[in-house]
Amino acid sequence: MRSKPATIKEIAHLLKVSVSTVSRALHDHPSIGISTREKVKALARELNYEPNQTAIFLQKGSTQTLGVIVPELSEAFFSSAVSAIEDTAYKRNYTVLLAQSHDDEQMEKQLVEKMKNHRVDGLLVSVGKNTSSYSHFEKLKQYNIPIVFFDRIPTIPNIHYVACNMETGTVEAVSYLLKKGHRTIGLINGPATVFASSERKGGYIKAMTKNRLKYDPTLIVSCDLTEAGTRAAMDQLLTNKRKPTAIVTFNDYVALFAIRYAKESGLIINKDMELVSYANLPIIHFMEQVPSASVEQFPYLQGQKAADILLDLLSHKQRGMPEQMAYYKIIIESQLVESSRLKS
Repeated sequence: MRSKPATIKEIAHLLKVSVSTVSRALHDHPSIGISTREKVKALARELNYEPNQTAIFLQKGSTQTLGVIVPELSEAFFSSAVSAIEDTAYKRNYTVLLAQSHDDEQMEKQLVEKMKNHRVDGLLVSVGKNTSSYSHFEKLKQYNIPIVFFDRIPTIPNIHYVACNMETGTVEAVSYLLKKGHRTIGLINGPATVFASSERKGGYIKAMTKNRLKYDPTLIVSCDLTEAGTRAAMDQLLTNKRKPTAIVTFNDYVALFAIRYAKESGLIINKDMELVSYANLPIIHFMEQVPSASVEQFPYLQGQKAADILLDLLSHKQRGMPEQMAYYKIIIESQLVESSRLKS
């Protein structure tokens, strides 16, 4: 039994031909006769020869690999987006190298560096909620590695991205609660470092002023999206002089934490306190109490479009075409889904 795979050099030595002849024969080059090609391939099969992928990649200038960095794969939103990326990459003969930042800025920086060292052709990223500096992404421009961001977009200019319209989604969510008779509505928002947080705040203000209601900044509370952060936010809202009768939460996980807090406080969700959230995640189908509505953000579609953009950029690059001056900025419209449909 062979301890090492055969090399082109070894095949060439055994057949008493040049290394270049073996290489061309294995690639069906027309300059090599059919008889020689068959002999080379037969011996290669006998010796279990496998192409040196590293050499091929260096020759082509491509590893056919896409790097993907997301905050948490355990979140249904990101697992759905990653599934779309993998499905899209597979159709174009690309492999996906996947990593999680766990919302840690330093880990995210290390992962970007490792992706570069593994020679990924391009990168798809959803930025961690605690990331405040984006120099690690800017650095990749030196290496001509394209990046496409999705969902969590960094606040830097001249980037390719796919995102869901959180401002219009929030206008829809707040308007939905106003139509149900609520006039004091709270918002549990995310960290200021997350661009979607400013979109949610903007949508909230727009919906209130559009309905000729005074904007009260004390009814918007930021949190770190953890259970402890959500509990602190709920404490702040429920002790407000203008105690809200409804709350819009940053996502379904925050809604779940808020529901747990409400139950412990003796409140009945959607009776004593109405909730609307974002993401429309599968966990809602298994919850005893659910938000009255959730804003669908279409994670699979976001992942699919982000992968399509990156593959288009790589195709453009491989054809030796000039670098694109325009940037892809794809915005997907959100959709409010009521709880009667969530539970069906």
